[in-house]
Amino acid sequence: MSHTESRLENQSIGSLQIRVILLCTLAQLFDGFDITSISMAVPALIRVWQQPGAAFANTFVMSSVGIMIGALASGPVGDRVGRKPVMIGALLILGITSLASTQAHSISELVIYRLFTGIGIGAVMPVTVALSGDYLPNRIRAVTIMIVFTGSPLGGFLGKQLVAQLLPIYGWTSIFWIGGLAPLALIPVMLLCLPESPRFLLAKGRLTDRTRRLLDRLGIDPTAPSHPVDVAQGNPIAGLFRDGLGPTTILIWLLYFANLMSLYLVSYWMPTVLSLSGLTPPEAVAASSFADAGPLISIFLVVPLSARFGPPNVLTVMLFTGILSIGAIGLINLPYTVLLVVLFLIGACTVGAMTGINGFTGALYPARVRNTGMGWALGVGRLGGIAGPWLGGYLLSQGWPPRQIFLATCLTAGMATVTMIVLGMRGRRHVANLLREA
Repeated sequence: MSHTESRLENQSIGSLQIRVILLCTLAQLFDGFDITSISMAVPALIRVWQQPGAAFANTFVMSSVGIMIGALASGPVGDRVGRKPVMIGALLILGITSLASTQAHSISELVIYRLFTGIGIGAVMPVTVALSGDYLPNRIRAVTIMIVFTGSPLGGFLGKQLVAQLLPIYGWTSIFWIGGLAPLALIPVMLLCLPESPRFLLAKGRLTDRTRRLLDRLGIDPTAPSHPVDVAQGNPIAGLFRDGLGPTTILIWLLYFANLMSLYLVSYWMPTVLSLSGLTPPEAVAASSFADAGPLISIFLVVPLSARFGPPNVLTVMLFTGILSIGAIGLINLPYTVLLVVLFLIGACTVGAMTGINGFTGALYPARVRNTGMGWALGVGRLGGIAGPWLGGYLLSQGWPPRQIFLATCLTAGMATVTMIVLGMRGRRHVANLLREA
């Protein structure tokens, strides 16, 4: 390991690092709101446009298609033009297309807008991992990336609580006004305050006065003749299968596919299912917010428990508990208060596990392929994110009772649980070394 790489992997935490983490978490927060915005709007649109719930399946599906495109493109584009431009571009797409959704007058128009909104959403996710990871020492990288990803469920929770109050007064368009204006307002802050990845700057040789000051804060001498850093060489996608990473990459992709299929079927359809089961649209949105609140609590249990028992063991237990909670929703007509508790558990175990999986994956990949590795894991996983919402709509169109469509996710959640066990067995030595350094 070069002196420069050693400095980056063992940097101390100061105001610079904290600023990057806060900005990445804020981007995740707005991202999380826009992921759930369509699920919040559909219960109201069912009544306004007088369409059956199953008719909106493609708005969910195309959102996930866009997320997959954005996630797959984010890594390679970020490796070539920089992480910061990708972040700015993604927020711009997110804001403009969300505002455009307020002008939709049909499902087909909304489908197109959601495709492009999804591209912005998908691009934000991996770039926050890459940027925050480059400003974190190895000893706390996995844990801190998990915390960054709590921004997404926090955005969903706060957004649903806000929308439950605004929906009866301003209607469904208020959801997309918020979803568009918030990321656009963040862009000037990012332009002024978000630094570029030091690895990218060194690899590209972009040593401006501002860059030199940044490197000086990281303890890196910009006048040194060379700065060997762990960046992608050649095709970054091929790098996911070199140096023994191939089996790990395949397992990660399977894990993301299975868990995101479960997660997106439940998260996209939950407000609609609750509305079809008798709640008003604002009540359905407010109740489903408890699923977003779950990971905000569980992440603070995942971190210390992972340090003690290892991330794979903790995540396996969470995934299995999620299966039981989803099964309870599908099989039992729960009282309202009990329903809220079970929704909280579903979020804590499924979304919370996904947050942990993101942190775990970000730490498994070396720096040279971390951005691409996260982008492709999220992108391939979005195939599950596409299949899940489509399956929910199909089952509703076939006359399944609304809550029973969630039973289909028990199978994919079981697949995710088994894959995590296998991945944990393969990576046990790596994880042990990671935790010893923490």
